[in-house]
Amino acid sequence: MTNTISGSLLLADPAGLLIWAGLTVFTAGLMRGFAGFGSAILMAPIFAVLLGPVHMVPMVASIEIPMGVMLFFGARRAVEWKFVGPLAAIAIAAMPVGIWLLVSLDSSVITKAVSVIVLLFVMVLITGWRYHGPRPLALTLGIGGVSGAMMATTSVGGPPVLLYMLAAEMPAATIRANIIAYYLLTGFVLVTMVMLASPTGLAALIDAIVLLPVILVGSWIGSRLAGKAADQTYRWIAYIFLAVAGLFGLFA
Repeated sequence: MTNTISGSLLLADPAGLLIWAGLTVFTAGLMRGFAGFGSAILMAPIFAVLLGPVHMVPMVASIEIPMGVMLFFGARRAVEWKFVGPLAAIAIAAMPVGIWLLVSLDSSVITKAVSVIVLLFVMVLITGWRYHGPRPLALTLGIGGVSGAMMATTSVGGPPVLLYMLAAEMPAATIRANIIAYYLLTGFVLVTMVMLASPTGLAALIDAIVLLPVILVGSWIGSRLAGKAADQTYRWIAYIFLAVAGLFGLFA
């Protein structure tokens, strides 16, 4: 693993890391296709262990962007920009704090934090809890800030915003569009910031490009599977995948 500044870590060890990375992103794509969520959350703890958090964050964000672009074109007219704009802006403003933590904290601490966040998110999803309290601007900005810092440090900034958006009193199509727009905006900025701040940024982008066809194929197959069984069945499969990824990151 010597060529970490400008070369692909995966292609430097194709017999080992590339196989495990391919299986990981293929599974993440399947889950994204049939369940509609969770690909980045599944990849984060596994790649934090395999490649380290500093490499994992920009790589996972880069892999997610093309899928987000495709989804955005179909959902852009339903986006509630007055809601998404402030949320994304404060998340972006908080990202430098998260990047500082990413390059300052011990990698094992970040890996464990990623895994704990994933496992807590799975627990919340299983219980079906949703926030139904007031939604003042201060709370919206606070959640956006926490999400942005978490995203830059762990790539798993989604749970706070996702749970907050799902509880909004908006049509389902608007909620979905808001989620897509938020992650696309913040993802682009995160990749740019980490590419500038991290010595392995270019290597992470190369690895994302290497893995992109695999996750797209997995997503396509997953979308073809959707509708073959009850929606709840696929969600429980996704919960199991996420829990296994979180436990792997916690104990590997």
